[in-house]
Amino acid sequence: MNTISTTASGKGSGIPANSDLAGKYMTFRLANQDYGLAILAVREIIGLVDITRVPCTDSFIRGVINLRGRIIPVIDLRMKFGMEPCQATEQTVIIVVQYATTRGEITMGVLVDQVQEVLSIEADNIEPAPCFGVGTLSADFILGIGKADKRVIFLLDIGRVLSGDEAKPMTLGVKA
Repeated sequence: MNTISTTASGKGSGIPANSDLAGKYMTFRLANQDYGLAILAVREIIGLVDITRVPCTDSFIRGVINLRGRIIPVIDLRMKFGMEPCQATEQTVIIVVQYATTRGEITMGVLVDQVQEVLSIEADNIEPAPCFGVGTLSADFILGIGKADKRVIFLLDIGRVLSGDEAKPMTLGVKA
């Protein structure tokens, strides 16, 4: 096994980019595939509640929920990723996430099939995100691909899942 010597700062030491990705991830399932969100972006997990549809929004924006007096937009990751919608089950949950933008912090719900676990993934178990070539859909929201046991886990940057135009409705209540 090759080892890389590092300096205290880690700069100029040849450390692969995935070393910054090592850490704890909330893992969840969509259509039999595993995904992970950095645990620091996760605020809470709530069971499926009534979602009020917002007129004239993209189909993957399921609507809004009232979470303890605060209105939170909810997106359906299955639909955002071009997967077939599925019927809600007892395992279907909303992961409430929060991330920073240039306009302030955005809090939103992410509808997923099932939450699995909080998992620590070391840098040597993270591969760089693949390049899908010119002319394909952008997948820059995939930070890397984690390996745990025999599972492959797509590590997501929740702040990049939505494009700037798509995120705009989520920022309506955000103050700079």
